[in-house]
Amino acid sequence: MKNQVPPLLSYLEARGISLQSLIESALEMYVPHPGIETPQKATELLKEEFLDILQDVNIATLIVAAFHAQEEAQNGRIPGLTVEHFMGRPGLVADELIGIAIATYIGGSRGMFEFVRFDQAKPGILKDLPPLTNDAIGALVAGASSNVYTKALKNTEPSV
Repeated sequence: MKNQVPPLLSYLEARGISLQSLIESALEMYVPHPGIETPQKATELLKEEFLDILQDVNIATLIVAAFHAQEEAQNGRIPGLTVEHFMGRPGLVADELIGIAIATYIGGSRGMFEFVRFDQAKPGILKDLPPLTNDAIGALVAGASSNVYTKALKNTEPSV
C-alpha cells in the first residue's frame, strides 16, 4: 500500500489541493529543529507523514464532512445559516471545531497547538481556501507538522 496514492489524496487533488501544496504550506511555518535541520529534510519527513495520515479513514471522513458542509453553507442549505451570515461569519465556530477535531486526532495537544498557529497565519494554500475547508486542511497540515517535529525530537534524544 506504500506506493499507492491514498484515496484521500486523490479526493483533495480533485479539489485543487496537491501533496506538494500541503508540504509547502507546512514549510512556510518551518523552523530548524533537531532532526529537521534543513527544509529538504523537513520536506522528506512531511511527505512521509502526509502519506501516512492521508490513509486514515477517520481523517478522510472529517475532511469530506468539511467539504460537504462548505458546499451546503455556500448554497444556503444549512438550516438557520444564511449565505450572508456564513460569508460574514460572526459567531460561526463549526469550522474551528472541525479543525480542532482533526488536529487533536492527528497530533494530540501538540497538534492542537500547531493548529492555532496555522489557523492564525494561514500559510500556503490555506489562505486560498474558503472558511470550513481552510480549517480542516489547516488542521491536517498542523497535525502532520506537529508529528514530524515530535518524531524528529524523539529520534535525536539520547537513550536513557
